[in-house]
Amino acid sequence: MRTHDPEFKPPFCPRPTCRYHRDPTGWVYHADGTHARKAWPHVIRRFRCSSCHRCFSTQTFDTTYWLERPDIQPVVLLGLAGGSCFRQVARELGVVHSTVLRQSERLGRHCLLFQQDRRPKVLPDEHLVLDGLQTFEYSQYWPCDFNVLVGRDSHFFHAFTDAELRRSGRMKPRQAKRRQVLEERHGKPDPRATEKEVEQLLRLVLPEPAAATLFSDEHPSYPRAIERLDGYRIEHQRVPSKRARTPDNPLFPANLLDLLLRHGSKNHTRETIAFSKRRQNAAERLAIFQVWRNFMKRFSEKRSDSPSPAMKLGLTRRLLGTGDVLRRRLFPSLVELPARWQRYYDREIETRQIPNGRRHLRWQYIY
Repeated sequence: MRTHDPEFKPPFCPRPTCRYHRDPTGWVYHADGTHARKAWPHVIRRFRCSSCHRCFSTQTFDTTYWLERPDIQPVVLLGLAGGSCFRQVARELGVVHSTVLRQSERLGRHCLLFQQDRRPKVLPDEHLVLDGLQTFEYSQYWPCDFNVLVGRDSHFFHAFTDAELRRSGRMKPRQAKRRQVLEERHGKPDPRATEKEVEQLLRLVLPEPAAATLFSDEHPSYPRAIERLDGYRIEHQRVPSKRARTPDNPLFPANLLDLLLRHGSKNHTRETIAFSKRRQNAAERLAIFQVWRNFMKRFSEKRSDSPSPAMKLGLTRRLLGTGDVLRRRLFPSLVELPARWQRYYDREIETRQIPNGRRHLRWQYIY
């Protein structure tokens, strides 16, 4: 859908409260003039709904709505999935880094909807691999896990959730004292956070009731999370973490995803200064990476005819590009997100040391 095409016709009323938002059958609208802008296309056509009498334009259906620099969106998407940090992308585009930050937030929301809209609605006939990518937010005193679920044969990155962790491991006396001070001031993470979030992750992917074979490492929280799933029939096979990380390892799809995440997301690179200040921002970047990995990247880099994970599952017929992913705006009122992912969309994931982090208010995406 190209909204700058002269033949473009609005597919539905963009206002969620309008009767023709979800079912445009019999919908009538009429032209309501134009307005000019500096960016291309310079003339934007406007319309008016005959039912709710609200105005909208061609830009309402474009992923670049309300943007003064619509041209930078594809570059930001590829840059954030290709190992660049915000300031590197900003220098390349000649903008300030906060512009790239806001674009990352918007692209993250769009990719959440894109993944939900395109992901398989029926459990694929393959085993699943569960793993946790450990990283941190704000400082190394606040580690966290991103729990991921990957298809063993297709390598399709199905879903993710996050969990706060308490800093552990060897610490110097001053570091232990500092941790105590921070925990007294901001509170301690839930010790069962990983267990609860893995349960939510499995509910995101597996329909109830479901039977599945799940491979994971020997993390003690995983069996407890599976026990919380009443009615599910999950065969859980645990693989020692010391086993060689070769393609013969049942955990190879998750290990490869971990490697690609560390390589392609600057905020997860070891010993980086580009780490995420908020878990919310890390989740948005992970959503961008998820769409890139599933729909835009080949299964094998060495073969030019290799399909993407989405192609292996039959979700797409070809490799998608930025133009395909950003072709049209997706409305949260039409793509129903799981409750857990809705929190990411609304930016409700809080960082303890940033209690007033910016949220995405619902009125901002009414139409």
